[in-house]
Amino acid sequence: MPTGIAMHDARERLLAAAERVLLRDGQNALTSRSVTEEAGVSKGVLHRHFADFDDFLAELVRTRIALAENEIGSLQGSEPLVENLAQALTSVFTPVNLGLVKAVIARDGLRSRLRETTPQGLPILNEASASLAAYLDAERRVGRLKPDADPRTLAMTLVGTGHLLFAGELGGLPDESAVREVVESVVVSAVS
Repeated sequence: MPTGIAMHDARERLLAAAERVLLRDGQNALTSRSVTEEAGVSKGVLHRHFADFDDFLAELVRTRIALAENEIGSLQGSEPLVENLAQALTSVFTPVNLGLVKAVIARDGLRSRLRETTPQGLPILNEASASLAAYLDAERRVGRLKPDADPRTLAMTLVGTGHLLFAGELGGLPDESAVREVVESVVVSAVS
């Protein structure tokens, strides 16, 4: 006998609910119960679609990685380099992504699941560095960066510094001018 109405968007609904919980209550409040309550579904719905809560969180992290990679991949060379990089950092270091980075650090099971797609480094930050390095390499090839600039080192420096800045170095999320200032200080010697 059926127990309810079939939900065709259950996965998306659960992922969106997790993002709302992260934004409203922070990473420590992110539990299967808080997510299913936020989504308005029973815990069984989560477990019908995911092996366990770490599997669910891994899917959320992978979804957020894809969003950040798409944002960085859409950067246009026609915009000023510093503006593009500031936009990229802002798209990577959203409050949801910052909460997920904390969750990855705190949850061994989640880190283990994510090793399937991110074998090294810290998921989200690792992929952001790789995407930024590819973007900076393209900018170097068209002459907007000096030929001897190292895109990989610049990208890792931007992501590391960006993480510190967005994670509360200034006591809250930075404004656009603070992000631009950090980007300018990192790339100043590499710009053509």
